[in-house]
Amino acid sequence: MATTTLVKGARSTRSTIALKLLMAVSGLIFILFVLLHMYGNLKAFAGHDAYNEYAAHLRTIGEPMLPRSGLLWVIRAVLIVSVVVHVYAAAKLWRRANHARSVKYQVKKNQSSTFASRFMRWGGLTLLVFIIWHLLNFTVGKVNVQGGPTNDPYNLLVDSFQTWWLTLIYLLAMAALGLHIRHGVWSAAQTLGMTNNARARRNANGLGVILAVVIAGGFSLVPIFVLAGVIN
Repeated sequence: MATTTLVKGARSTRSTIALKLLMAVSGLIFILFVLLHMYGNLKAFAGHDAYNEYAAHLRTIGEPMLPRSGLLWVIRAVLIVSVVVHVYAAAKLWRRANHARSVKYQVKKNQSSTFASRFMRWGGLTLLVFIIWHLLNFTVGKVNVQGGPTNDPYNLLVDSFQTWWLTLIYLLAMAALGLHIRHGVWSAAQTLGMTNNARARRNANGLGVILAVVIAGGFSLVPIFVLAGVIN
């Protein structure tokens, strides 16, 4: 009986490590994507034509070896798989953590955890809802909340962020993204065994902060400058 329990415990531990590895790898793929996506968004500062040329160029990369938008769909497929794997692993780990403690804490003090770490689960749900809306707004459904045309990427972007409540939702989502990246990088480094000494932990923590500020800040620049009338 004791041997069976040990075997089950060992399997559960290996499974938990595998889930954390899946979360780390899928999360790093997502970070790489949002960095490239942020770079593309900043093209809005170069004006209407430069932004639309960049958007059109994304659809022609790889031609004639790939069909039009072929590489774009490959990237989308990788991202969809990464998001599904990330959410699945997060849900499984969340469920295991809840089942591991059958009796709730009577008093819970957060003395050493950061706000970013405590916000990970709800922040992740917030980002999932935002990603679905973002795809409907700019990619899949293309919704122009001002009723204007949707076949011009630059004009759709400007029309969207000239709407204050849409910009507010976007900025709140970017705050959630920054917090998620901040702790996610640290957590991924820990899972991948890159925090074994004080210097490595300091580097992982610093990298998380830098990526969070650069990505969330970079994404926030365009909507803020659209709302301010600088990009129009």
